Amino acid sequence: MALPDKISIEGQSAIVTGGSKGIGKGIARVLAGSGARVLIVSRTPAEGQTVVNEIISEGGSAAFFQADLSNAVECEGAVARALELFGRLDILCSNAGAFPSCSLEDMTEEAWDGLMAQNLRSTAFMVKAAMAPMKAQGYGRMVLTSSITGPITGYPGWSHYGATKAGQLGFMRTAALELAPHGITINAVMPGNITTEAIIAMGPEYTESTAKAIPARALGDVEDIGYATLFLASPQAKFITAQTLVVDGGQVVPEIESAIL
Repeated sequence: MALPDKISIEGQSAIVTGGSKGIGKGIARVLAGSGARVLIVSRTPAEGQTVVNEIISEGGSAAFFQADLSNAVECEGAVARALELFGRLDILCSNAGAFPSCSLEDMTEEAWDGLMAQNLRSTAFMVKAAMAPMKAQGYGRMVLTSSITGPITGYPGWSHYGATKAGQLGFMRTAALELAPHGITINAVMPGNITTEAIIAMGPEYTESTAKAIPARALGDVEDIGYATLFLASPQAKFITAQTLVVDGGQVVPEIESAIL
């Protein structure tokens, strides 16, 4: 069997949810730079169109679709738009989400349910919507953006966030069994601390202390998640499903923080 020279998704079509900033923007730019036609889906048209313009200026192909993905009908609308633009859907990167801070003491039903809808329900219904065209063509790659927080680690104030990220992985494993007979894989990347607008907004004290607790001695870049996603979204990853890939510079490895100080 002849081996390809490189990982290639040239000419494929992709949806990247939450692609208007942060990790989603990094994923969108990496996929577009690798030859995919990308539909960026988010709730913020101005930011989303800015990313589209950047991708086009770099020679890539991209478009924007506005949607609130906590609504299953709008998930279906995003997939319909991708099919209208590209004729098929090869890759779904379900990245949209948020990580507001809220202590258990202050937790309300509204805060809990709102984040479950934004992070977890959006994942489930984007996968459901994307499944139909992928099943019809007998091919698909789905990549979820989970986190080390929840499945592996914890952080004060993020109990609801951690629950959504662990929930994504439980959902993924059963979804993989239903998708596999149709040539569709589903996997997850689990970022550690990545330099995004939200992390920067937490202030220099947080970013500096976090960098010290990472063996790589630095926060990751959004492109680090983009390239991990690219592999899982590629034809070459055809025999990988229901798996997780931690991208954290070794953050979860030390038994105690002082081990790397």
